Amino acid sequence: MSSANFQFADTAAEIAREAGALLRDYYNRGVAAEYKGDVDIVTAADRASEKLIAQRLKEKLPEHGIFGEEGTRTALDAEYRWYIDPLDGTTNFAHGFPFFAVSMGLERRHIGLKPEEDGEIVAGVIYEPLRDELFMAERGKGAYLNGKPIHASGTEHLQESLVATGFPSQKRHENPNIHFYHQVTLRSHGVRRAGAAALDLAYTACGRVDGYWEFNLNPWDTSAGALLVEEAGGKITRFNGSKFLLDSAEILASNGRIHAEMQELFDDLFAGRNLTPIPTPEEFRRRREERGRA
Repeated sequence: MSSANFQFADTAAEIAREAGALLRDYYNRGVAAEYKGDVDIVTAADRASEKLIAQRLKEKLPEHGIFGEEGTRTALDAEYRWYIDPLDGTTNFAHGFPFFAVSMGLERRHIGLKPEEDGEIVAGVIYEPLRDELFMAERGKGAYLNGKPIHASGTEHLQESLVATGFPSQKRHENPNIHFYHQVTLRSHGVRRAGAAALDLAYTACGRVDGYWEFNLNPWDTSAGALLVEEAGGKITRFNGSKFLLDSAEILASNGRIHAEMQELFDDLFAGRNLTPIPTPEEFRRRREERGRA
């Protein structure tokens, strides 16, 4: 695994690999999808993966609680609680798009903590089965990819950065992110939307992208990846720079170097300041002609 002496991440990694193998088998065979809600696809693979993960955690760490995306809720008053996304990137999976993962984040909830308060995320594992890439971290012990240390990128400016984002599977018309996508695209080297939040965070941690933002995620989407980013030397906040919480309405992750610039842009977006308008077809043609003459 890694050179770090992990207390919980090694156990989670073993379970994530097993769940990933199960998903890979479903993916290779093809699986019938069904819908929960308007366009939120859930497959038999989601449920089978969560069932396997829950069973293994009960066997190996029976005193731990589980909070799973597909409905598993056990021992939620325990000191340790796992947030499980058994198949992050379900829509990708159901359409045969090869970008999905298993995500497991562990929260330690100290005695006296109120139900609405966060504990501390102390371990995280994200496994991408098609590439056999295992990201793992424990608090204070660094972040690793397939046993080798990883670090956030050294890119200094948003203009030079490749960043990532995501859009909800439901009620996209109520989500403002398309406006953010437009403005960040104009001010960066590029924006990628691959459809798996946990992997977007893992890619931020290992420097494949320099930053990532998204609205309205859940603890099972972010818990493992947020720790990976922090342990890799990056930064996690809400859009306004305040402390990121598991139930935060938004997440901003970066290598730390471009964080202030992204935060300033988001401040402008919310306030309607300094926004670049969409060019008219005439303006677009004129700019293209000017570039051709240059």
